[in-house]
Amino acid sequence: MKPKLNDVAKLAGVSPTTVSRVINNHGYLSEQTKEKVFAAMRELHYQPNNMARSLQGKNTQLIGVIFSDISNPFFGELVSRIEKILFAKNYKVILCNSADDPQKERDYLQMLMANQVDGIIAGAHNLGIEEYQQYGLPIISFDRYLSDNIPIVSSDNYHGGWLAAQTLRQAGAENIAIFTGKSYAGSPTNGRREGYEAYLASEQLTPHVHELPFELSPALKMMEIKTIMSQQNYDGIFCSDDLTALLTINVAHKLSIRVPEDLRVVGYDGTALMRNYHPELTTIEQPLTDISTLLVSLLLQRIADADCQLESKYTLPVKLSKGITA
Repeated sequence: MKPKLNDVAKLAGVSPTTVSRVINNHGYLSEQTKEKVFAAMRELHYQPNNMARSLQGKNTQLIGVIFSDISNPFFGELVSRIEKILFAKNYKVILCNSADDPQKERDYLQMLMANQVDGIIAGAHNLGIEEYQQYGLPIISFDRYLSDNIPIVSSDNYHGGWLAAQTLRQAGAENIAIFTGKSYAGSPTNGRREGYEAYLASEQLTPHVHELPFELSPALKMMEIKTIMSQQNYDGIFCSDDLTALLTINVAHKLSIRVPEDLRVVGYDGTALMRNYHPELTTIEQPLTDISTLLVSLLLQRIADADCQLESKYTLPVKLSKGITA
């Protein structure tokens, strides 16, 4: 039997009216009261959004979009494309910047619930957010496993890693390293490292993996890169994002290492910003237009029919954008 609003009220120890006010974000309520209600909703797997739709007889035309850091050019461009597509289809976006903070992501999910969004596109990378499975909203994920019933849209990270390593090798590099983020279990972006390692194995070369946490500030990341490059004599470096690639090139210049004569560098993402302002960077370009279009298309299908059959993962091709750094 599906839980009812009165069941939530009883479990939370509040009145049904209070539950309704929390769901509809109406009037002043203490954070403690809100958390008690949301905790009861999670425990009962209560789905207020469905209830609201049945009462209103229509969707809210609101979509929640959650990403980890929209100041990053890749996420910024992807969110911009998603918003434009949704706006053209008469949907408005509630943008949530989770800043790699799990509690902030949970708070945003609760806020989106209270605003009765029709669905969510999730691209943050915090682990252990059970609310995605509990709330029963239509959700599509970008580059992150959330649950078995939430489709993932991703570019071909494995081929991208392989292509980056192959590009460095064909440019003459033999001692090839990768600067990447932390490897979290189940993360599709692990494919970049796996593709890099597989190509080096095919060439009987030794991989050199250096993890640089995504949340490090540019200054701290540059310090880490300088330490690594001062101690190692790499002639090729694959960076799993373009910003790290630019930092690596800057550090090389400070160390009087010539790019590409002494060191070849390949990045990853290939946003319009990078292509326009740093055309010299050789990078693996993700198909941002196709990614944003597919994310929206799948979400709208799931909103129209909650039981529609979707694939568990959609993988889009990447391509090499050739500059002069490799």
